[in-house]
Amino acid sequence: MFAFFESRIRPTARPGTAPPAGLMAFYWHYVRQTKGLFGAMFVSGVVVALVDTLIPQFIGRLVTLMQAADRAAAFQAALPMLLGMAAVVLFVRPAVLMCDSLLRNNAVVPGVTNLIRWQSHWHVVRQSWPFFQNDFAGRIANRVMQTSNAVRESVVSSIRAIWYIVVFGLTTLGLLAAADWRLALPTLLWFAGYILFLRRFVPRMRGLAKASSELRSLVMGRVVDSYTNILTVKLFARARDEDAYVREVVDEHTAAIAAHMRLTTQFMTTLSTLNAALLTGTAGIGITLWAQGRIGAGVVATALPLAWQIVNVAGWVSWEVTGIFENVGVVQEGMETIAVPHAMTDRAGARELAVQAAPEGGEIRFEHLTFTYGRDDGKKVLDDLNLVIRPGERVGLVGRSGAGKSTLVNLLLRFHDLEQGSLRIDGHDVRELSQESLRAAIGMVTQDTSLLHRSIAANIGYGRPGATLDEIVAAAKKAQAHEFILGLQDWKGRTGYEAHVGERGVKLSGGQRQRVAIARVILKDAPILVLDEATSALDSEVELAIQSQLLGLMEGKTVIAIAHRLSTIARMDRLIVLEQGRIVEEGTHAQLLQLGGHYAKLWAHQSGGFLPDEVQSEDQVTADA
Repeated sequence: MFAFFESRIRPTARPGTAPPAGLMAFYWHYVRQTKGLFGAMFVSGVVVALVDTLIPQFIGRLVTLMQAADRAAAFQAALPMLLGMAAVVLFVRPAVLMCDSLLRNNAVVPGVTNLIRWQSHWHVVRQSWPFFQNDFAGRIANRVMQTSNAVRESVVSSIRAIWYIVVFGLTTLGLLAAADWRLALPTLLWFAGYILFLRRFVPRMRGLAKASSELRSLVMGRVVDSYTNILTVKLFARARDEDAYVREVVDEHTAAIAAHMRLTTQFMTTLSTLNAALLTGTAGIGITLWAQGRIGAGVVATALPLAWQIVNVAGWVSWEVTGIFENVGVVQEGMETIAVPHAMTDRAGARELAVQAAPEGGEIRFEHLTFTYGRDDGKKVLDDLNLVIRPGERVGLVGRSGAGKSTLVNLLLRFHDLEQGSLRIDGHDVRELSQESLRAAIGMVTQDTSLLHRSIAANIGYGRPGATLDEIVAAAKKAQAHEFILGLQDWKGRTGYEAHVGERGVKLSGGQRQRVAIARVILKDAPILVLDEATSALDSEVELAIQSQLLGLMEGKTVIAIAHRLSTIARMDRLIVLEQGRIVEEGTHAQLLQLGGHYAKLWAHQSGGFLPDEVQSEDQVTADA
């Protein structure tokens, strides 16, 4: 039985469309996928409310029965009714409540929650790289996690609480009015007052809840930021500054909670007064009518439990309504992250890029490329840049920080859309290609190496899904990583390739992380290779050993290498010197030294001020390296 309800939803179903921006549209986007379950909850809510209205009626009939003069005869005549009442209480009501609970707790809560969470994550993780650069990772994750709960709870509460009190209240009004219209007056007036009460308090609570939710996410973001950069905090002995950084937003969050709780106290006081008036009014009118002989004691015995049930339910419904609007506030805040259209999407009918090994394929052509990162001042990071990299050519990019080297690579990977000019791979405009296939054709080792909080084998195997352990080990050996991997042991006792590396790879040294990253790219074996300071974190001995492997890895590939340490790229087929987004020099290492320009000055600076008169041969460059 449990398995039946738990299997009604497949949470990891791929979403058909992106979450829309409108609030109601956002809700309907998720509700429509499970509308059958919510419809069943709607029906079960009606049945539960109707069954609950029977209980006060049973009490009234029992009071009337016990007033009979001939008790034995009255009992005998009422026996079928009493058995029916017992059956409703013993079997029907528990069965209805169980069905309602199965729908809510065993189908909706696990299934709908994770369906929303999964589809929200699926959408967010496909956002562009700048999207993640502009926010806290902790706040993004918090919004994805919390919004799913908020959507589910607000929809479930609307069906359970609001629908319940509507059905129960209308049924109660009908029953009381049928006995005497005056007996229904307190309930009718209570409903009018209750609606005004909710209209006054609930919107204010929604605003306070949204503010509190935003501040809670900000607290989460700042705390996660401190934890993620804990090494920097420790190195600079800035724990007190981090305290102040977090304390500031904690104080704001505390003030927001306090304002919320002040309103909550006013809310509860007003509601208790309203409920007291309902009970007193119903009892007063009922007893007066009974004293006048207009109604029997059984009617009074029915009216009071009905009023009492409304009072009890009113508190629950009020909190549920408050919760609904609090959750709406959370949803609105979450939509700022989740309901954001993808900034860079594949064009309709985007091609799948298939790059052949050099010399047949791998040409990269930058034509009249101008890029500003959308800056208002129009400052150009790349300025009408033209560059053709032939299939199988190994090109080194040289230049000061900010010259445009990394921007050029980011545009190649389409982390940003082109502003002016074109970028083609084997004649295909990158804007017409699917981003997944484009990046699958490029292997890249970055300077700031970040590993997944998984095993060493999983991190290396990330380069080629389905790779065998033997292939993973072979790649690690080529990257000079096999020896240190065998000596690893994590905090759970896992060793070697099964050892986990910690968040972002913090359990490994910078050089170890870089070797794992190189192994990952070796395993990927993409036809285009990008090396962005790929050996900057390695000691000279390991770098020398890896460089020989990298030379082998470069065979049959188009290579772009970025390095500030010129000795690491001096053996490239061609060196491109960038300055303020323009190519100011290009040629081989020897040609650029002979030119005596920007590159020659950099080389002289890095080699201790010594610049030989004669052009160095490739062997001499290797020896210097």
